[in-house]
Amino acid sequence: MGSQETVKQLEDCSVANAMGTWVFSVAGALLAIPVGIKRKSLAPLVFFGTTGTMLDIIMGITQCEREHAERQAKLLEAQTCATDASLAETGAES
Repeated sequence: MGSQETVKQLEDCSVANAMGTWVFSVAGALLAIPVGIKRKSLAPLVFFGTTGTMLDIIMGITQCEREHAERQAKLLEAQTCATDASLAETGAES
């Protein structure tokens, strides 16, 4: 059950971060417009637009993976501290 919750959180984070970034998409479109006018073609718009969108998605997913790894590290550290504390109590009692 916990695994499904983790996957759902990761999925929500990925979608939120992928939709939250727009810098490369706009930069690609702004670069493609003058190039497309000069070449009298829509190919640069397609190329730079899709490349910018892919970069935005990749950056969003990378950020999400980084946040997830940090969260997992904090949980592991807390679990280790709790285990050490319980072992110290057990050692003190005996």
